[in-house]
Amino acid sequence: MDTQQAVLDHPIPGYQGSGTDREDWGGTYGNGRNLQDSFEPGTGSADGLARALGIFSLGLGVTQLVAPRALGRMIGVGEHPKLMRGLGMREITSGVGILSNERPAEWLWSRVAGDIMDLALLGRALDDEEGDRRRILGAAAAVAGALLIDAYAAQQMSRSAAPGRARASGIRIQHAITINRPAQELYDFWRDFTNLPQIMDHVESVEMQAGNRSHWKVKGPAGSTVEWDAEITEDRPGELIAWRSLEGADVDNVGSVRFIPAPGDRGTVVKIDLAYDPPAGRVGAAVAKLFGRGPEQEIRSDLRPFKQLMETGEITTTRGQPSGRRTPLGRLVETMER
Repeated sequence: MDTQQAVLDHPIPGYQGSGTDREDWGGTYGNGRNLQDSFEPGTGSADGLARALGIFSLGLGVTQLVAPRALGRMIGVGEHPKLMRGLGMREITSGVGILSNERPAEWLWSRVAGDIMDLALLGRALDDEEGDRRRILGAAAAVAGALLIDAYAAQQMSRSAAPGRARASGIRIQHAITINRPAQELYDFWRDFTNLPQIMDHVESVEMQAGNRSHWKVKGPAGSTVEWDAEITEDRPGELIAWRSLEGADVDNVGSVRFIPAPGDRGTVVKIDLAYDPPAGRVGAAVAKLFGRGPEQEIRSDLRPFKQLMETGEITTTRGQPSGRRTPLGRLVETMER
């Protein structure tokens, strides 16, 4: 195991778990908030059922969008393309929500609500003289069966996210990079958070406050700004800085940066371990990945300007502008803006 891999296997301070899973992890932090649900024994079948329902929602939704008239005739309600397409968008939204969350209880309950709505619409269709009563009753029976399955899956998933367990809304990303400078020097730069806008393009400003607190301003969608207060939870000069956002943050986050001497006197391994709730949760992150802007890739881009600045004293520029990369939060909100 190389040094960077060993570093990645170290959990965020305060994280009560193994810390070896990259995406699926759990832990409770000092402020009592949780950013990701931990795996629980016996939830595998519920996870599989949820994924199947998510795929079913996507498939049904696409069918309703692409062939609304044919589907309406098939279930006996006649042609209502606008209504069918609206229901299709609802199904796609539910499908994306289920597939992009580790514990999608809320999205499964939204399917339950959708099933009830569909049954009500089919009930009204029975009063329509132009409808095919036999087909409508068959469709209603199918929806009733789906309702039972959806309710069971939602109930099982809700139990796994009961009080006392973490909520599955957060994303964790990790990356390590070797920089040919002493650990103390890199720590000193990072410990002064006001330096970070130099290497993170979407960070507008960081204001240091009394004690271990700081106030962050980050560029958001449509020219908006997201802000939060954070506090340092652990500080070991030359080794580690760990932080968490405070209550009321626009973007809940917790993380750490470690500075580990590389073997052979080859500089320092800098390891970032970050967990956060993006403005659109895991749905926003899933959309970002579809556009090739996964947060795992973006954290690598964030660290390159830091490496350049510390090793050469400057950041490579393009078209007269600093090449400081967008932060993961910034790139996510930019993607949603598009």
